[in-house]
Amino acid sequence: MANRLTKIITRGGDKGETSLGDGTRIAKDDPHVELLGEIDELNSWIGVVLAHLSEGEVAATLLGVQHDLFDLGGALSFPGSPLLSDAHVLRLDEAASRLNEDLPPLKEFILPGGAPVLSWLHIARTVCRRSERALAGFLRQNDQAGAALAYLNRLSDYLFIAARYEARRAGIEEVLWKKQHSISGSEV
Repeated sequence: MANRLTKIITRGGDKGETSLGDGTRIAKDDPHVELLGEIDELNSWIGVVLAHLSEGEVAATLLGVQHDLFDLGGALSFPGSPLLSDAHVLRLDEAASRLNEDLPPLKEFILPGGAPVLSWLHIARTVCRRSERALAGFLRQNDQAGAALAYLNRLSDYLFIAARYEARRAGIEEVLWKKQHSISGSEV
């Protein structure tokens, strides 16, 4: 493989602009760049999860997700490129179904916590939702097609299910929301 990046420090962004993959220069606070940053942050949080997750089905799926997110960021850098496919969405649907098969039904809301890896899965889920909102706004303004919005929607669901699955696999009790612990549940 040839060297793709010959220089990391280019000084090209010193004045508040950056380049898209096609060479177009845009402001660093442009919503397009913000979206790229959201996808990058999401990928980084998934990396944190993977660094603390033992091998298994969730780890294998999330490694694929990291590659998908890198592809998504690349496609977003080239205006007009297709953004993921229905096959990407289907793969996440199937992975979520497998994890969800043996989980007990939800009777209460779940709070992030219980163990570091569970909290990080929930952080990744919330960053995924933020990325999804940014992508929805971007797609209203641009004509890039693809299944990326559905993919991010499924990914946030998958991350929630993965936190439940990993809690059960590790024998960690999920942290449930309880009205009596909330000030709104007490008499004031």
